Amino acid sequence: MIITIIAGTNRKNSNSGKIARIIKEKVENSGDEVKLLDLVDMPSELFGPESYGDTPTSFAPFQDAITHTDGILTVVPEYNGSYPGALKFFIDLLKFPESLQGKPSCFVGISAGVFGSLRSVEQLQMVFQYRNAIQFNQYVILPKVNEKLAADGLSFLDDASDTRIDNLIRSFQSFCCYSAKAEIIYQ
Repeated sequence: MIITIIAGTNRKNSNSGKIARIIKEKVENSGDEVKLLDLVDMPSELFGPESYGDTPTSFAPFQDAITHTDGILTVVPEYNGSYPGALKFFIDLLKFPESLQGKPSCFVGISAGVFGSLRSVEQLQMVFQYRNAIQFNQYVILPKVNEKLAADGLSFLDDASDTRIDNLIRSFQSFCCYSAKAEIIYQ
């Protein structure tokens, strides 16, 4: 099985990227294949208005990762009460409708504040629902994320966050397997 993790901002050295890499290592340790799409790696040429009409070929690796995945786990930071514009733009560049249609998806929301990105996760869920993704009914919210990450950004300081992420990964992997079996049955 292939799980694709999206670090949902193009901000350099972001907490989203750090959390995404922690999750990536955990999924790899479980035996599944993982692809990490860190939006900081999106070429700047993609952000021109002409990309809406004719997606540049430099987006192809991102599109391929989404096309050939069994599940999408998005790490969503909260920016001004919502999710980053770069994440919305990334979704807008994906082929419509097939890219997210029928793809199992789940979310980890992070914020520096006390609400942990709940609003941004809920808003992003609506976009994924519109695109006909199969939404997993659990997510993890990590408020005050700066207090939860080790200084090197490679681990959590608190066992509760670590356990919640572990539980989400295990449950989401099962959900992806079940979704794949259900798709075969209904074809």
